[in-house]
Amino acid sequence: MKKLLLLLVFGGWLISGNSVQAAMRVDIYGPGQNIVNLALAAPIRGPQTEATGMGAKLQQIVQQNLSFLPFMRLTDPKAVLGGTVLAGYEPPSLDFKRFQLAGSDIVVTTYWPEGDNGTRPVQIRAFETNTGGRLFGKEYPKVSSKDLPEVADRFCADLLETLTGDGSFFRSTLAFVKKNGKMNANVWLVKPTGRDLRQITNMPGESMSPAWSPDGRFVVFSHIDKQSHALGVWDRASGKVQRIRFPGNVVIGPAFTPDNKVAVALSNGKYPVIFLLNHVFQKERILEGGNSINVSPTFDKTGTKMAFTSSRMGGPQIFLKDLGSGSVTRVSKNGTYNTEANLSPDGTLVVYSRMTEYGHRIFVQDMMTGEERQITFGPGSDEQPSFCADSYFIAFASTRGGHGIYLTTRHGGDAKQVPTGGAAYFPRWGLPGGGKK
Repeated sequence: MKKLLLLLVFGGWLISGNSVQAAMRVDIYGPGQNIVNLALAAPIRGPQTEATGMGAKLQQIVQQNLSFLPFMRLTDPKAVLGGTVLAGYEPPSLDFKRFQLAGSDIVVTTYWPEGDNGTRPVQIRAFETNTGGRLFGKEYPKVSSKDLPEVADRFCADLLETLTGDGSFFRSTLAFVKKNGKMNANVWLVKPTGRDLRQITNMPGESMSPAWSPDGRFVVFSHIDKQSHALGVWDRASGKVQRIRFPGNVVIGPAFTPDNKVAVALSNGKYPVIFLLNHVFQKERILEGGNSINVSPTFDKTGTKMAFTSSRMGGPQIFLKDLGSGSVTRVSKNGTYNTEANLSPDGTLVVYSRMTEYGHRIFVQDMMTGEERQITFGPGSDEQPSFCADSYFIAFASTRGGHGIYLTTRHGGDAKQVPTGGAAYFPRWGLPGGGKK
């Protein structure tokens, strides 16, 4: 009853606080990307009483999470006059002035009302420092030490969604391939922050090009063993993997459509053809074919646009097909070798890899403005780019520090490596459980 009362009181605080709800937004999509300065007040379990148990651990994970956001600068606690241990976690006992003087736009407070050892509730709030307006507040009612990463991800996703309109980054899981030698590569999963690393397939042969289903249940991939090529399907619900054979010996670059069907390049005479498979992974119809190589389909979130790689003009180039009208437009207009296209979920950008004299580099084509820009510059080679569901973050494989996975954005900038514990390739974003937490 006490727990229920606490939830009702806090829920009432959330509702009654709507009149002071802040309206801060950060435009991460425009060319002049905003920068936001954020301060983390020390977690407390009472006035001027710092939470040094689970509170300190949660604070550390949140700080690590937020370091992955290139548009966010974390305020150095030493720059806050009077310190970050506060007399309260919300107005009027919350002193905004000290954070304003430190240049912070946002301050986050964390309160452990019953202490921070064992299994305890925690409340996290975010405020604008200039107006005192609350961005949002959440309570997580039963938190133990093992729950701290999940709580940090939920909070960071909510904060990111509040500021930008999309919190997919912290709700996402990357599927990728880790190699352990010749003809020995399996599919793994990892959060983009490097947590929850785990292997999901253990099959002789080599797995390539994993892709998540929109509902987060399946991961499909190409699989090659000594006898044949096949489509691999991992079912998250059962944890089982099936291997599906097709006539011929080509299974390249599978991808899901928004309605949970699979498109994949398969053998069809002289050249591979992009087929649409039904919900039981059998051929339904041809999406793109002809007298050329057509592979690596990728779709926007509406399922009306498909980007793919084709040899119809000689060397491999990137094309975009309107699946309603059937019209095909060339996307990559520069370079002689462009491959591995990935269409942003919002349908406005196509990212792909180009072979240059310095190695492979990642380029983005803006389908609205017609402008192309290079977003990676090495060292090493950068390949296999993939958009997050937010159409902002991009994961790619690179040899810049050994074979690994790195994160950048549609604007480029410094790339951040995702810890994977070994040589990693073919990153693809997914939202297990549909991205809801």
